[in-house]
Amino acid sequence: MAQPQSANTVLVGKKPVMNYVIAVLTLVHQGVREIYIKARGRAISKAVDTVEIIKNRFLPGKVDVEDIKIGSQSLTNPQGKEARVSIIEIKLKVKE
Repeated sequence: MAQPQSANTVLVGKKPVMNYVIAVLTLVHQGVREIYIKARGRAISKAVDTVEIIKNRFLPGKVDVEDIKIGSQSLTNPQGKEARVSIIEIKLKVKE
C-alpha cells in the first residue's frame, strides 16, 4: 500500500521536466521552504534535471540542495516478477 505524500513533495515520473519545475516553483511561491523531489528508475535523470533548472535558471542563488538520498526498492512487475529499482530523494532548501 502506498504511503501518503506530504504537501512539500514532488514525485517525478513520465511527464515533461517543465511540469515538475512548475510544481516546485508553485511550492516556493506558496512559501514552502523545504521541498523534496523524489523519483525512481528512469525518472531519476528528470529529477536531477528539474533541480538543475530550478537552481540555475529560475531561482539562481535562492535554492540549495540540502540532502540527497539514494537507494533501491523492490517492485513486482505486471508479470508477477520481482525487480529492484533505484530511487532518489533530493531535498531543496529555499533561502530566506
